[in-house]
This record gives sequence, C-alpha cells and structure tokens, in this order.
Amino acid sequence: MKTAAGMALLLGLTLFAALTFYEGAGDVARAFSSIGYGALLLAAIRLAQTFLAGFAWRALLSRPRPAPWVFCKLRWVRESINTLLPVAQVGGDLLGARLLRNRGVAGGVAAASVIFDLLAQTVTQVAFTLIGVILLFHSGAQGELSYAVGFGLLLMAPALAGFWLAPRLLGMKWLDRLAESVEKRTGWASLGGLPVLRAGLREILRRRSGLATALCIHMSTWFIGVLEIWLALSLLGDPRSFATALTIESLGHAVKAAGFLIPGAWGVQEGGFIALCAAFGIGSPTAIALSLTKRIPDFLCGAPGLWIWRRMEGAGFGDFLPRGGLSAKEESHGL
Repeated sequence: MKTAAGMALLLGLTLFAALTFYEGAGDVARAFSSIGYGALLLAAIRLAQTFLAGFAWRALLSRPRPAPWVFCKLRWVRESINTLLPVAQVGGDLLGARLLRNRGVAGGVAAASVIFDLLAQTVTQVAFTLIGVILLFHSGAQGELSYAVGFGLLLMAPALAGFWLAPRLLGMKWLDRLAESVEKRTGWASLGGLPVLRAGLREILRRRSGLATALCIHMSTWFIGVLEIWLALSLLGDPRSFATALTIESLGHAVKAAGFLIPGAWGVQEGGFIALCAAFGIGSPTAIALSLTKRIPDFLCGAPGLWIWRRMEGAGFGDFLPRGGLSAKEESHGL
C-alpha cells in the first residue's frame, strides 16, 4: 500500500512539474511570489473553515458533550492528517473518532458522529459543486472540463444516498458477521464493535435538528472557502468577481475528487485549475500559481495540526495503524 501511494505521489509530482515547465516555470514563480504575507490571510481563512466545521461536528451530539474548542481542535487534527499524511483521506477521521472517545464520548457515538459528519460534508459539497456547474454553464465556457467535473460528482454522489441508507443498514445483522470475519483476518479488534456503532448511529439519527444544523454549517464553510480563491486572485494581480471565484472553488473540489488516487491530487488539481481558469480568461501560469496558493494553508495549518496531535497522543502516526493486534494503550481504552 505504501509503495502504491508512493508511486501515485511520484506520478502526480511528475505531472505537476511537467505542467509547470510547459506553461513557463519562471512565469509561475513570478506570479506565486506576489502572494507574500497574504499567505497568512489565506491560512486564517482555512482555519476559520476548519473551526466552523468543528461546530458542525459538535451539533450532531446530544448534551452533555465536550466544549466547542475540543471539536475545533480535533477537526484541525483530522484535516491535518488527511492533508499531509498518506492515509487515503480517511485516516484522520478514524483517529478523530478515537480521540473524541478518549474525551468522554461513548465509542459508538464518537464513530457514528464522524460518519455523519463526513456524510454532511460530502452532501453539501455536492450541492456546492452543482452551484458551480450552473454558473459554469451559464458562462458558456464549460468545454472539456465537464467530464472531469462529472466524474468528480459521480465519486461524491454516493454520499447523497448515505442518509437514506443509514437507517436501513442498522438492522442488517450480516454486518456483524462481516465485521467478525474482517477482525479475524486483520486482527483489528475495534471492528468487532459494530453493534455499538449501530447504537451510536441510531442515537444521532434521532436528533434531526442536529443533522440539519450540521448540514447548514457545512454549507456555509464551502462559501467561506470561496474567499481563498477571491483573495488569492487579487494577490496574484488578476482580481475577479465573487461568482467567478465561487465557480473555480466549487469545481476545483470536484476535479480534485477525480484525482483521489494521487496523494494531494498533485498534478490533477493543477491541470483542473488550468482548464477552469482558461474558461474565464485567466492565464495558465496564474492558474498554476493559484493552485499552489491553495496548498499554502495545507502546510501552514497542517503542520501545527500534526504537532497538536502528537501532543495529544504522544506517539507517531505509525502507532495508529493496526499491526496484528492492539497496543497496551489501546486495550486500556477499550478499543
């Protein structure tokens, strides 16, 4: 798995380098250098998104529940791990559930809250992307980009069925047998807690108001993210309207989803930004620089997030992965 991830990353970086040199590395560098201290503003916008998403996660749980800052911090850790470590975009979420449980939330409820948080995030992302599709088609400049956007939407669409399927999956006992089979093969004992997870899912489903609140908050976070593109274009010397920034931001996420096999979607995101920006008359060097500005908050926010996680756990990421059984620390927590 690590070899495959490494090869995929190498492929993505090669594609990124090829695009950069083809479009003019010097032009990209000059455009990117104009960001300056604006990078701190971009990171502040990303942190605002992350913390707001933490409130959406908290809304799913009934009282008593940990303080808002706990969810903001754990959401920060989740995003940092998913962004900077090779964990297929879900390792941070699995760890987030465990850390939440360690703060007094029942294991099944903690895991269920992360599942519904991801569902709410993806459902609202689909809606946000559809807004971008409408704006793109209204501009009459969709071109070949429609295929990449359509593929990205296809990957995100299953989440739309998640809220409908979840209540029906609760009563399927064969899932317990499947979990037991997987546990025997992998030695990851936490998979044996599916009945507890089912109870957690049922508890969250009873709080429809919490689900509605989480959906509303997640939808607002996507619009806050538009400010990143709008500000970055201004810093790059090519200011555009908020509607244009919204289109680029929303469809950029769909294109990035299409490149999920490559860590960080390196190369794929840059290629998508070139096509997206071309639809609005933005040059390719600026488009690549714009894509790179989206990666600035990944590092400026992600690195402190990983430090916070290490302080919370006192262990490296390798200790989180199952190795044929549980550590003494995990056994003491009842995982």
